[in-house]
Amino acid sequence: MGIMEGEQEYPSVLLSGAVEAFGQLPGVGRKTALRYALSLLNQLPEQQQHFLGQLEAFLTQTGRCPRCNSLSDGGTPCAICQTRNRNGALLCVVGDYRDILALERTQEYNGYYYSLGGLIDPLHGVGPSQLPLEKLEQRVAEEGVQEVILAFSATPEGDTTSYYIARLLGKYGVRVSQLARGVYLGATLEQIDSPTLSAALAERRILTRAHEGKVTVAAHANMEML
Repeated sequence: MGIMEGEQEYPSVLLSGAVEAFGQLPGVGRKTALRYALSLLNQLPEQQQHFLGQLEAFLTQTGRCPRCNSLSDGGTPCAICQTRNRNGALLCVVGDYRDILALERTQEYNGYYYSLGGLIDPLHGVGPSQLPLEKLEQRVAEEGVQEVILAFSATPEGDTTSYYIARLLGKYGVRVSQLARGVYLGATLEQIDSPTLSAALAERRILTRAHEGKVTVAAHANMEML
């Protein structure tokens, strides 16, 4: 749990503020936040300025790739989208940037990506209209995509999103597949080791076949809420 606002157990107000700031990061407890703050304080001035400069640049200059909606420098096309020797017939749809990193670590996938920046979650008010699905449809329709691979977490939200997208893309005559379920329920892609994720990618199951448009997975209860 992070540092709670208003708490001060250190003799320095500035140190308390720094510990509180580091404690806002996920997985950073009080002791770790204190260690980060003191470590930064003990660095040489040029090291401190480099750290702060890199952090400021990341926060102010990071944008979205106009093609895949993933993170990019200044909103320009990302490095993957600029690579010309990848397989343009494959498009892997993921929940966020961390999923792309996990798949890239396997060194098994050589197509392109599209990041939704989230998953359909009706219980928390996130429906299809909150996701950038129009751009996904445009890429499928205009870029010669032959297979769309849905690589979402093994969660109800991931399953609901997979079903919706498979149904949405059925009219474009492309094959839609999903990662094989060699992973435990509730796992995110970044939690899965690379060999397991590689096997799930290689053994992916087909949801709709080209020119068929029929979704072969069962509808989930969440779909009734969309």
